[in-house]
Amino acid sequence: MLMSRGNQRRSSVGGPSRSKKEKKVPTKEDFIKKRDFTGALALLEFQRRNGDNIESEEDEIELLMWIGYCAFHLGKYERAQEVYTELMSGNLGKCPPEVPLHLACVYYYMQMYKEASETANDIKNDTPLKNRVLFHVCHKLADEHKLMQHHQKLSDTNEDQLSLAAIHYLRGHFQEATDIYKRLLLENREDLALNVYVAMCYYKLDYYDVSLEILAVYLQTYPDSAVAINLKACNHFRLYNGKAAEAELKVLAEHGHVLQANDLIRHNMVVFSQGDQALQVLPPLVDFIPEARLNLVIYYLRNDGVAEAEALLKDLEPSTPQEYILKGVVNACMGQSMGMREHLKEAQKNFQLVGASASECDTIPGRQCMASCFFLMKQFEDVNIYLNSIKQYMYNDDDFNWNYGISLAATGKFKQAEEALLLVQNENYKAEYCYISWLARCYIMNNNPRNAWELYLKMETTNESFNLLQLIANDCYRMGSFLYAAKAFDVLERLDPDPEYWEGKRGAFAGVFQAVVAGKAPKEDLRDVIQMVKHTGNPQVEYITRVIRKWAKEANVKLS
Repeated sequence: MLMSRGNQRRSSVGGPSRSKKEKKVPTKEDFIKKRDFTGALALLEFQRRNGDNIESEEDEIELLMWIGYCAFHLGKYERAQEVYTELMSGNLGKCPPEVPLHLACVYYYMQMYKEASETANDIKNDTPLKNRVLFHVCHKLADEHKLMQHHQKLSDTNEDQLSLAAIHYLRGHFQEATDIYKRLLLENREDLALNVYVAMCYYKLDYYDVSLEILAVYLQTYPDSAVAINLKACNHFRLYNGKAAEAELKVLAEHGHVLQANDLIRHNMVVFSQGDQALQVLPPLVDFIPEARLNLVIYYLRNDGVAEAEALLKDLEPSTPQEYILKGVVNACMGQSMGMREHLKEAQKNFQLVGASASECDTIPGRQCMASCFFLMKQFEDVNIYLNSIKQYMYNDDDFNWNYGISLAATGKFKQAEEALLLVQNENYKAEYCYISWLARCYIMNNNPRNAWELYLKMETTNESFNLLQLIANDCYRMGSFLYAAKAFDVLERLDPDPEYWEGKRGAFAGVFQAVVAGKAPKEDLRDVIQMVKHTGNPQVEYITRVIRKWAKEANVKLS
């Protein structure tokens, strides 16, 4: 703050008179009024080191109380713990009565719930803050009986109602939390932070547009709020993509925030970037940010780390839809890769719990869960019903199109199945035999055997290519596409001289010949047959060749 001098004086060199201004040294009150706790803490720590303004024990105790206050608001809980523990030691004089409760709050934020409970319960006087601390601690310790006891002691004050709304939010009861926050907002419109809480609830309820509208009210006044901008980025991630979300976080950097210094933002940047630096960022956050464990599981699933994903969820008792879904996905992967029926049953149970729940049955994840449950049960007609109801929202989702395409094909809807499978863009997915074989079958059933044959030609010679040959040979024969059936049986016979393949090839030759004679196939197909016959050592070849050449001569068809 600038202050003008009360008098004017002429300079010693006879220049014009001028007023001089001095800067006032900011006090802790100045810093705290601006919520600049970093500046306040730095000033307070400096004063204590130098003994400034400390003339008695009472002065030092007051100074430490302010240090604890600022450290707590900065999230420096270890420093706050040191201060409050020092005050409670009695070495500085009589400890202020509120310090043990402040220490209990610090323990709670340090996730030392047992210590927080013991410290708060040692306080004889019952206060609203003590009840709120124990209310939250009981939630973290899953002590439902004591949780309800403290719930009953909550009053209609804003602080108690905010505490109740927070517990609803943490327990996944987002609508109940929204109702409380909206009521408080109507009564306290000047409390703009309530807009952020309401926006967070709407985000959890999947109303991303509504969340952004409400959040804009707060951002108009506090455009550099890390919490608000982070939530805005999350909404953009859900509505658009990771690139849009990352663009929002750049606003924070422009306001001077160090993004890597905030654990939550570092976590979200991993999610927005589709797992970039996941193994460096997420593991240390698993015990502090609940979503970090789930997103690390997702990373492992996307990178063929099913065993690592299973280890992360092994001891987790799911309590949210997301946790049940991931448990289901991991068990499904384990069951399908290892052939273990127990894992598949566990996956079915988890998917059904989410899909049949009143809160999730009409959501996109809920319907996907029911589809996954029926998929594992091989009830593909039911799978199609659920996936068809959400396909307009999942047009560009490779996982959805993969599952929907296979389910449609399994029920004989090959035209729709081909369309769905061709929407898959992920090259890794398209290289898997499961995808190739189902797409080949769709091509054949839709009278496009050439496309199926080209899929085989692109494959390297492996057991999977051999299996695909068998599929093409048999399906083409069944559909009357005898030329490609003959080609497939021809290659199979050369790879494995099994009499069965010769019989299939002979029948396919006859089918081609019959189709050409009936005018249902081009005469050029006989040239391909003659070429395949030349590479066959079976004695019946001479008879087949003689019949074809005789007809070709009479029909004036050139075979060479």
